[in-house]
Amino acid sequence: MSGSRDEIIRMVNEIAAFFAPYSEAEAIEGIGQHIHDFWDPRMRRTLAEILAAGTPEFGERARKGAELALARGAPGVPAG
Repeated sequence: MSGSRDEIIRMVNEIAAFFAPYSEAEAIEGIGQHIHDFWDPRMRRTLAEILAAGTPEFGERARKGAELALARGAPGVPAG
């Protein structure tokens, strides 16, 4: 997985689609937790760049979940 911009956008949207049946709070938490737990630092770095650019390709839940994951910092390391 190279973590290209297009791949990252596709994957975040796929994760968000999985959580579509959940309540908004549960979906955002689930998206954020998945990215936090399973994405490597390069992927999270690319995601941060995408979010900073203000991409319109994410739905609201996808964006909020991604922001939550990044706010939590690296897995096993408290956000500071």
